[in-house]
Amino acid sequence: MTITVDLGARSYDVAIGDGVRRGLKDLIAKRAPKAQVAVIVTSPSLRAQPWFDFETGISQHVLEVPEGEDAKTLQTVEALLEKIASLGLSRNDILIAVGGGAVTDLGGFAAASYLRGIGLINISTSVAGQVDAAIGGKTGVNLSAGKNLVGAFHQPLGVFCDFETIATLPERERLAGMGEVAKCWLLEGRSAKDLGSQTSSELATMAVALKARIVSGDEREGGERALLNYGHTFGHALEVLSLAKSKDELRHGEAVAIGLSFAAHLAHALGRVGAEVIANHNAVLDFFGLSYAAPRDFSVEALLEAMSHDKKAHHDLTFVLLGANGFEVVTGIDPDVVAKTIESFRG
Repeated sequence: MTITVDLGARSYDVAIGDGVRRGLKDLIAKRAPKAQVAVIVTSPSLRAQPWFDFETGISQHVLEVPEGEDAKTLQTVEALLEKIASLGLSRNDILIAVGGGAVTDLGGFAAASYLRGIGLINISTSVAGQVDAAIGGKTGVNLSAGKNLVGAFHQPLGVFCDFETIATLPERERLAGMGEVAKCWLLEGRSAKDLGSQTSSELATMAVALKARIVSGDEREGGERALLNYGHTFGHALEVLSLAKSKDELRHGEAVAIGLSFAAHLAHALGRVGAEVIANHNAVLDFFGLSYAAPRDFSVEALLEAMSHDKKAHHDLTFVLLGANGFEVVTGIDPDVVAKTIESFRG
């Protein structure tokens, strides 16, 4: 199945299903016919997988980057670009990012930066990546001050969401990725009671279709696309603080799941929604087996400071929240209200 991200001349397809990665050679011939060299950027653990069998039809090189969020640094970008330059890639050549959200974020930023932009193809190998990070052209790396603070918009030539790569994921990684699926389900205004009738492929298709529709209408996050950050303000704060402690403390999707529940609690504290919204959010997360218990390791002050550096913020606390008019970006929220909500949420 394919879903199109409609951006006029820069439109591209997201291929979803078992074995779709085998369409890579044909995609290159169609979308980058002048390419002579392909650089495949991936991590060592993914390169060792049995499905790592890519055929590009042109000269190809595999470059390895660190695992997970460790890859998303300016130092890694510099080292990767030096390797790409040493291979003599031209503006007609392509970079293929094979991995989860961290690899596609890093690879996309490198593709956007090298020669001011070369062709990019994403082959996403994680649940969160397939339904979110690999689609939409947002690329970037982290700073110590926060996640994804350095980056660029750079749309791919195509995206492959191959379910065969998901089959080899560790269970925790697969489960964590469902945080992004839960986000899309909630953004669609759906009830937890309807989840039981959905297959995993139907849930993935729902999430991809939502992302494609929103990106098609708001490529550079000037409006509706910001809603895709639902659950991410509090989630990113938890993730940043957790990464400083241990890279295995909290996965991105796990943090987003907690952030979704917190957003419902905050909307309730602000009088925007009733208690039934909290109940539905938590029931959705329960269905996916995701915890929404907030860790108590971090002070309220540290969480508020981390949230103030969120990329949506404008020198204030900004959240995507549900209300009478649907989901909205809400700015200038009183820090005292947020602090009290954190305390009760964790209590």
